Amino acid sequence: MSVDVEILVDWFDTHGRELPWREPECTAWGVLVSEIMLQQTPVARVRPIWEEWLTRWPVPSALAAESQGEVVRAWGKLGYPRRALRLHAAATAIAAEHGDVVPSDVDTLLALPGIGAYTARAIVAFAYGKRAPVVDTNVRRVVARAVHGAADAGPPSNTRDMADVEALLPLEAARAARFSAAIMELGALICTARSPSCADCPLYPDCAWQRAGKPAYAGPAKQVQRFAGTDRQVRGLLLDVLRGTEGAVEKKALDVVWSDAGQRDRCLDSLLVDGLVEQTVGGLFSLPGEH
Repeated sequence: MSVDVEILVDWFDTHGRELPWREPECTAWGVLVSEIMLQQTPVARVRPIWEEWLTRWPVPSALAAESQGEVVRAWGKLGYPRRALRLHAAATAIAAEHGDVVPSDVDTLLALPGIGAYTARAIVAFAYGKRAPVVDTNVRRVVARAVHGAADAGPPSNTRDMADVEALLPLEAARAARFSAAIMELGALICTARSPSCADCPLYPDCAWQRAGKPAYAGPAKQVQRFAGTDRQVRGLLLDVLRGTEGAVEKKALDVVWSDAGQRDRCLDSLLVDGLVEQTVGGLFSLPGEH
């Protein structure tokens, strides 16, 4: 079983979302920024921040010249703020080592700080129109259902997942890149995890999962992610204080955000370790480079 490339790409041409990082005039830098921001973050939250960043920092050297603290502040509520520091580090390397141009091959991209297997291949496909297996959660789910007849892909396996997608890719580079965007979009809009819209799916007639009667997922149980009360929430509250303040603050300004002193201090320590917060010799706290 394979996926009908023509049917899927035709569907994408009609139903794919109009997103700024998909526009022909978007630079490879814009694609790179979008891919980092979109990790574990919905499009609706990313789009306004992405637009602000590309207006403010249209090339890697512009971001590299900014302080880490201002970059973390501009990251806002996107979550997982270490991504902001990784973007700053990647921009610095691109500006210094690649003439302010995002590299166009996977191996060179992988050598950049903060660029992993998925992001490198996404940039190669979506910014440069090259043939590369781009595998995210949405793609894994579509392949699991349409090709393997399973409700879910189960635990990830980089080798297996890459081979699965590689086998589906058209040989022609531009067509392969378009297919990569299409299959990802199908997983995001139609072949969703909880409520797939099978009646609207262009692959429905040949989908192995629906032909098998849509069997339930029988693999290892997935861990349900929660947010309320977690260290992620507390870290975010601590960073909110510093984002809203110019310069350094006393610890008591941070202490008020969370009543559990043990958890609060543990989270503050983790922010210091991650380089998202700095402490002055006088015991004050600030975003990096702002004291």
